[in-house]
Amino acid sequence: MLRNFKFIFDHPNNTPMEETKEQLQKQIDQLNAQLTGDMFADMDIKDQIHNLKMKLNGVKPMDSKIDCVGCGS
Repeated sequence: MLRNFKFIFDHPNNTPMEETKEQLQKQIDQLNAQLTGDMFADMDIKDQIHNLKMKLNGVKPMDSKIDCVGCGS
């Protein structure tokens, strides 16, 4: 079911880069495995996880007037 969904994000070379929900979830799982339990050491990893989850769920900030994800996630 999830295999049918693809997300296209701008690649730095201006070529589309596709990520499926499975690929996003795999990245989240890999980052979760890197968590140490130290809040300060994990801060950047948790931010990456949050951004990936926003992409995965198609979430944008509530006050965003942009139809795409407004925070760069």
